[in-house]
Amino acid sequence: MTHGRRAAVVGTPIAHSLSPAIHNAGYAAAGLTGWSYTRIECDAAGLPGLVAGLGPEWAGLSVTMPGKEAALTVAAEVSPVAAAVGAANTLVHRPDGSWYADNTDVVGMVEVLTAAGVAPGATVTVLGAGGTARAAVAAAARLAAKSVTVLARRPEAVAELRPVAGALGVPMVAAPWAEAAAHLDVDVVVSTLPKGAADPFAEVAAWRPGTVCFDAIYDPWPTPLAASARAAGARVVSGLDLLLAQAVGQFEHFTGVTAPVEAMRAALPPPR
Repeated sequence: MTHGRRAAVVGTPIAHSLSPAIHNAGYAAAGLTGWSYTRIECDAAGLPGLVAGLGPEWAGLSVTMPGKEAALTVAAEVSPVAAAVGAANTLVHRPDGSWYADNTDVVGMVEVLTAAGVAPGATVTVLGAGGTARAAVAAAARLAAKSVTVLARRPEAVAELRPVAGALGVPMVAAPWAEAAAHLDVDVVVSTLPKGAADPFAEVAAWRPGTVCFDAIYDPWPTPLAASARAAGARVVSGLDLLLAQAVGQFEHFTGVTAPVEAMRAALPPPR
C-alpha cells in the first residue's frame, strides 16, 4: 500500500523534532507516494487516547519523551528488547488494528557505537538515567561490555536502571554524581544528559586516544564534552548519528521497505 499512509512523531515538546524531515525524505526517495509524516504534541497521559483514535491509514508512531514508557501500555505485543528496557520509541500499527511496540534506540545505538570502533569487553560509563540511558545500557549488553557505570544526579533514577541491567545480563554499578570525573577514564562514555549538564566534565575528563564519546546532544554542536574529547584524539559520536540510526529502523517497521539511508541522512542539518 503506497497511498494515503500516515505516521508521526509523538511527544512534548515536539516542535523541534527533525524526524519529519528524515522520514519524509525517505518516503520520497523510496517512491512511497502519498505517505506523510508529521508531529503530534502529546504527553504520556494522552498517548492511550491518541492511539485509540487513529484510523487504519496510520502506519505507526515514533514516540519520544515523555511517552516511551506509556507506549508499552497501548501495545498488544512488545518486542523483547522494549520489554527489557521498559520503554518503546516505536509503535507499529498492524493490519488487524493492534499495535506492536519496539525500541529502535537500542539497535541504533549499537550501530553507531560499533561504527565508532567499540569492541566486546569495553568499559562503559553512562551519564544520566532516563530513557536514552536505558537504551545505552541495553546497547552495552549487546556489545558484551565488561562493565557499565551509571551516574545521575538522582540516585533513585539510577536504582530504576538496575532491573534493566539485570534483565539484560550486563554488570552495572552506580557511582556518586560528585565523583563523575573519576569514571570517565573508560573505553566508552555515553552522555544522555540535557543541554549543558555535562559541560563541567569537559575540563576534567581523562580522555585517551581510542576512547569513544557519544553525546546525545546535537544542537549546539560540538558540545564542550565532545570538543574536549575530539581535541584529545577520542572518537566522537553525536546525537544526530543516533537520530538517523533509530529512524531507519522505524522507517522499515512502518513501510516494510528497505530504508534509503543516504537520502535520509542528507535530510539532516549539519551539527552546529
